[in-house]
Amino acid sequence: MFMAEIEKINNDFVNLFREGRPLLENGCGKAMNVCREEAFRHFEALGGVPYKTEDYWYTDLSSVLGLDYKIVLKYIAQDVDLKEVFRCAVPDLLTNLILTVNGWYFKENAPIEIPEGVIVCGLQEAGVKYPHLLESHYNRYTPAAAKDGMIALNTAFAQDGLFVYIPKNTVVERPLQVVNLLRAKADLMAFQRNLIVVEAGAQATMLVCDHTLSDNRFLMNNTTEVYLGEGAHLDYYQVQNQHLGASQINSLLISEQRNSVFESNLVTLYGGMIRNNQYVALNGEGGECHLYGIYILDKSQHVDNYSYIDHIAPHCTSNEHFKGVLDDASVANFSGCIRVEPDAQKTEAYQANNNLLLTDTARVNTKPQLIIDADDVKCSHGATVGQIDEEAMFYLRSRGISMAEARMMMMFGFAHDIVRRVKLEPLRVKIDDLIDKRFRGEFSKCYNCLMQCQK
Repeated sequence: MFMAEIEKINNDFVNLFREGRPLLENGCGKAMNVCREEAFRHFEALGGVPYKTEDYWYTDLSSVLGLDYKIVLKYIAQDVDLKEVFRCAVPDLLTNLILTVNGWYFKENAPIEIPEGVIVCGLQEAGVKYPHLLESHYNRYTPAAAKDGMIALNTAFAQDGLFVYIPKNTVVERPLQVVNLLRAKADLMAFQRNLIVVEAGAQATMLVCDHTLSDNRFLMNNTTEVYLGEGAHLDYYQVQNQHLGASQINSLLISEQRNSVFESNLVTLYGGMIRNNQYVALNGEGGECHLYGIYILDKSQHVDNYSYIDHIAPHCTSNEHFKGVLDDASVANFSGCIRVEPDAQKTEAYQANNNLLLTDTARVNTKPQLIIDADDVKCSHGATVGQIDEEAMFYLRSRGISMAEARMMMMFGFAHDIVRRVKLEPLRVKIDDLIDKRFRGEFSKCYNCLMQCQK
């Protein structure tokens, strides 16, 4: 039964790719189109949609891929007025707002304030206007990601997304706030591809918000490539807050050069089936990578966080810490692998996954891993799964704090250990507020969205 369903899904992708090839290539530059055929052949060689493979063992993609979606292979203008239907403001934080809708760069985006030489535009537009940049960077990094068929599928089908280029030694003071919206009149599957190039010595901050604006089922396959030149620095924050009918496969591929620093914080508040992939290649000596994440789940939510950090060069540091709070019958998976190559001496790598279960029906599958082929390293990994500490609860109750409030305090303190890593204070306060409301059950839909989605 399951194999027949997977085979049908794979055959549907084959037919769609062959029949839709002219539409897929229309308007895209050579750098994107030259990769499509090879990527789709690779998707087929991997067996198509991952099913019971080691990296997807606890996530059955057929449950969302088997639904009857509409797939649009051309740009359709969307009537989106942020002032009327959506608020994603962070008080006291001035950002450059950039919108994508259904995987396409929103052509009515307002002008933004960026330093001279910085490029922010749609990926399709960049392929035509800046072909040399895309040919140098597109689909070239983190070879470990080649084993993921969903990333290959994205390369074959993606037509647009966001392109950001920050030239050498340029500092972008104002954060770039990217709002990825899903909006349609029917159930929709979409593909989005983003490319972020931060040249040597450049610095920037990005805030990515994922939201829905209509009460339909969605599946987004979104892949983001990040290149950091020597001494470059990028802080990357993502907030996932969609309704239960919106699922996503979100892949982040980071390639770091000498002395570069990448720091991310992934906050999953609401959504359906979510798979987050993070692939990091530390190619140059002295590189740093810091991956943090918090996921708060209830009902039947399913979130799968997967990471692969490849220490290729010596004297590099990685630090990964993910935490989860699970209620009802929700399910979380964590699989993190740190690979230390033979030449990566003096590596320091740390990984941890901690989970708090609020019910007997919530479930966590966690698998931290180390693969070490060097002998002069400092590495550790670990995972915990438990319930609220009864002794700590007794301590709070003995000081006159109610059971409900003590429970809230314990959960909030557990989550804040991750949120405190956010460097932008207004954003940190906003995320704390969202998490507090999430724990208190004060919103069960996409927060600050005026559309009344029911899922």
